[in-house]
Amino acid sequence: MGKVRIAKLGNEEQEKKLAKRAEARRQTKKSKKEKVEGVGLKGGERVAVVEGTQIKDEYKKLVEEVEKGLPAGEAGVAPGEKKISKKPKKVKIRSKRYQEAFKLVDKSKLYPLSDALKLVKQTSISKFDGTVELHVNLNPLSMGDKKEMRGSVSLPHGTGKQVRVVIADDAVVAEVQAGKINFDILVAHPSMMQKLAKVARVLGPKGLMPNPKTGTVTPEPEKRAKELSQGQVNFKTEPDQPIIHMSVGKVSFEEKKLSDNVNAILDAVGRGKIARATLSATMGPGVKVTVN
Repeated sequence: MGKVRIAKLGNEEQEKKLAKRAEARRQTKKSKKEKVEGVGLKGGERVAVVEGTQIKDEYKKLVEEVEKGLPAGEAGVAPGEKKISKKPKKVKIRSKRYQEAFKLVDKSKLYPLSDALKLVKQTSISKFDGTVELHVNLNPLSMGDKKEMRGSVSLPHGTGKQVRVVIADDAVVAEVQAGKINFDILVAHPSMMQKLAKVARVLGPKGLMPNPKTGTVTPEPEKRAKELSQGQVNFKTEPDQPIIHMSVGKVSFEEKKLSDNVNAILDAVGRGKIARATLSATMGPGVKVTVN
């Protein structure tokens, strides 16, 4: 069965143009090669190919256009006509609750930390206990020639999420090979790194591979595991972007606990390096915070 073309009602003129162009393509192919059988052939030859068959005058102009070709992505569109996008862009419409919460925040204002935290808790619209997030934009000049910035900080009150810290050993490697990952952070002694190389393809993409830069490869894995389980978290900038995203606790936390955690992060990053800091709930608008 040949190709099936679907004609749209009310677009007959366009269909006629496309049909002519299709015929022009056939004429082009026919003009280049024509098979001749059994006439004036040498011994052993059954088929010859003759070049230069005549093309009908009405198709010559179209053949030239076909030979030049259309720009990528415009196949089937007549010359001089614009391609119409089939899928219009969807406009994201926020919920009524979000829009009401958004009105409570003055986007042009920098709020003191205490006021900002009150607004974040007030404008959280999730039915679950949302996470309070801190978004830090660094001043690129403060980074110098460095492409990224990373470090660690101990949050006085944790993030509200139970962190499963495990020390790597032969049993853990076997579990990972079997497809079982029962930890959030993996700490390893340098002597274990050769064995962990076997599961690097599994742990690497998940961000779970121990790394000296994050302090998860250490001669004292027990000590490091204890620090991490008590609220020490790592932070780093986004790839090629001087931005840091961190969780500072839950919406249900007391304002004092959230404030202590935020101040600990700002101090660890360096307040003089920060161009802008914003707080927000998991489902809520951003609130700009004064840093100094």
